[in-house]
Amino acid sequence: MMQAETIKQMIEQGLAGARAIVHGDDGAHFEAIIVCDAFEGKSMVEQHQMVYRALGDGMKAEIHALSMRTLTPAQYAAAGSQ
Repeated sequence: MMQAETIKQMIEQGLAGARAIVHGDDGAHFEAIIVCDAFEGKSMVEQHQMVYRALGDGMKAEIHALSMRTLTPAQYAAAGSQ
C-alpha cells in the first residue's frame, strides 16, 4: 500500500527542484499540489505527464487515483501559497 510521503518523495526525486504536498489516507487515492520550475511554458497535460514519469510504475500498480494541481513557483505565489 502506497503512502502519501512515498509519493511526495518520488515526485521530488523525479522532478529536479520540485516541491510536492501530497494527501491521502486510504493508500490508493491521493491529492497533490506540485510546484516546479520545469513546468514553465508547458501545457497542463505535459506537466501531468512529467509527474506520471516521476512516479513510474507506482502510477500503474499502486496508486489507484491521483488528483493533482501543477504550478510554477510564480503561479503558486500568485495563488496565495495555499
